[in-house]
Amino acid sequence: MTDLSHMAATGATFIVRVTPNARRAAIELADGVIRISVTEVPEAGRATDAARASLAIALGVAKTRLVLVRGATSRNKLFRLD
Repeated sequence: MTDLSHMAATGATFIVRVTPNARRAAIELADGVIRISVTEVPEAGRATDAARASLAIALGVAKTRLVLVRGATSRNKLFRLD
């Protein structure tokens, strides 16, 4: 998984593109956008929760510190690190 710990600063925002139902979980940084592939289905927020957990691992922070600002039902999401 990609190490994004250099981006972990309180108040930082992260634009994320989530791909649900992927064959394998992955995270990559391309053109300022973090692309996260998760194996979860996009039902009842499970893909969003999996994306939050993957982003937290890549940043090296607790997943409870990541707040979803917008995009609960969209593939494009904005997270803020509190």
